[in-house]
Amino acid sequence: MRKIIWAPWRIEYIEKAKEGSQKDEKEKCFLCEAWRGEDDKLVVYKGKNAFVIMNKYPYNSGHVMICPKTHTAELENIPFEEKVELLELLELSMRALKKAIKPHGFNIGINIGRIAGAGLEEHIHIHVVPRWAGDTNFMSTCGNSKVIVEDINSSMMKIKNYLEEVLAESKR
Repeated sequence: MRKIIWAPWRIEYIEKAKEGSQKDEKEKCFLCEAWRGEDDKLVVYKGKNAFVIMNKYPYNSGHVMICPKTHTAELENIPFEEKVELLELLELSMRALKKAIKPHGFNIGINIGRIAGAGLEEHIHIHVVPRWAGDTNFMSTCGNSKVIVEDINSSMMKIKNYLEEVLAESKR
């Protein structure tokens, strides 16, 4: 028997993908909009050259992305100081996530190109996905569905608070 799971929040993602070809790349890039402060409600932290943002369509609770300010699809086009800050924010984000939501591990990755799974090919970013023992269950195995156990805003506030704490600790 086929089960239907109601996910109305996905329509925004689908509609944006359809309309994407009608706009200038930087104009439609939600990461550039977040960097410029036009749509930054999911930004956890903004540094000098890079930032941390919640993934609006997460694979797991606490899924964040570390993003350079440079709008590029290629790692080699990111200036050195941005690459350094990306790695610093990756480490700090992992430390904050460990304190905030206590994952057992992480999946960390960069999808380069649509064929590699990039939903946004034009602006490279690093995914940080917290993982727990048993977070793959019958829903994902049999039902081809994923259950996200915490509201994105609740996760964001926890991560934001602990990221500020971790940043303060790293400056001592």
